[in-house]
Amino acid sequence: MKLCLFEDEKAVDFFPLTMTRATYELRCGRTTLMEKLIDAFGRGREVCLSARGYLEEVLRERYPGYSVNSLGQPDDTLFVNGRWLYMGEEVDLEDEYVGVSGGQVVLINARRETIKRVGDLPIPELVKKLSEELGRDEVKAKLAQWPWDLVFANPEMIKYDFKRLGRSGIHGKVHGSLEIVGDRDLVYVAPTAKVYPHVVIETEGGPVIIDEGSIVYPFAFIQGPSSIGEGTYVMTGAKVREGFTAGPVCRVGGEVEESIIHGYSNKYHDGFLGHAYVGEWVNLGALTTNSDLKNDYSEVVVYINGRPVRTGSLKVGSIIGDHVKTSIGTLLNTGAVIGVMCNVLSTDLSPKYIPSFTWYVNGKLSKGAGLRRMLRTEEAMMARRGRRMTQAQVRLFEYLYEMTREEREYYIELFYRKGGAPAE
Repeated sequence: MKLCLFEDEKAVDFFPLTMTRATYELRCGRTTLMEKLIDAFGRGREVCLSARGYLEEVLRERYPGYSVNSLGQPDDTLFVNGRWLYMGEEVDLEDEYVGVSGGQVVLINARRETIKRVGDLPIPELVKKLSEELGRDEVKAKLAQWPWDLVFANPEMIKYDFKRLGRSGIHGKVHGSLEIVGDRDLVYVAPTAKVYPHVVIETEGGPVIIDEGSIVYPFAFIQGPSSIGEGTYVMTGAKVREGFTAGPVCRVGGEVEESIIHGYSNKYHDGFLGHAYVGEWVNLGALTTNSDLKNDYSEVVVYINGRPVRTGSLKVGSIIGDHVKTSIGTLLNTGAVIGVMCNVLSTDLSPKYIPSFTWYVNGKLSKGAGLRRMLRTEEAMMARRGRRMTQAQVRLFEYLYEMTREEREYYIELFYRKGGAPAE
């Protein structure tokens, strides 16, 4: 039997986060959605990844052991929607059927004979055809619809991942005093992690995971549920509140709450990050702060692909794409969306939407220094972490730069004609 993770038409509703990754690569809890789904359904099976065409080259590079956009020889196959916020739900793998939730396809369990009969189609068309031909059953499952759904689900996902990890206890090097408030069995400090003196961990709300190679510096406070990723540093005096996830090789300082930082990103200094989702290779300058609550306590509206979306929540922070940089003292509006590879250099309140590959400087939006200089900056940042930008990644950003050109030019013109983008 094969496992095929697929994207659907909702992938673009997670922009800018999914401009540079497939939906199943999004992080929620300790791991990505993909890692949870493969752990649940892909062990010992051939894994296929289906995604938008322009991501194919980077996916092949990231996952050389998996096939990409090719199912290969027909076989019994479980097709799984990559937006599934999977937390151990039981799944019938015997019958042939389409599992749906709220009218959306969660999974398709299809026999080899059925796949052969439907024909040799691209995976998105095959999924569509199978979903029309096979019988439908309602399944207990939740699909993420928008980026903030991942943030809202993160506390419970951390709890699920802690249970799935199956490990607890302090195995790393602890210097001096470590105060644990709550159940000590809800703490996991990996063998190569290091905790300095005068650190407080609180588990009354859920577990705390401190992964391999991580360092927690003195006077830090970590409240569960939280997950500190591999090689991540929690800086001196940091206040890590509940529902927080940092991916691998991040730097976390100041105050963070109910947020996800994907990986290789820096929030090194003081400043507040709340109910936010931050991509990879982001650098938030000292005192960068996002608002996650409006002064009138009304529902937060977020601009996705340039259109307003009602979140149904009073608390939504920033959504920040990969390779974004902010200057010292940057103030991010409630529910602000910042596209891929933007540069934000301003102490005034940011607009609600900053399109990809632009510079926002002191109230003005511009095309900045151009793609080549931006790429050189990112290459320099990656080199500081011992990584390099591959040619496949360069081609991806070249594609995205052209894909977003029209939107970028529209917003730059809008700023000059009307004095700014939406600020609600």
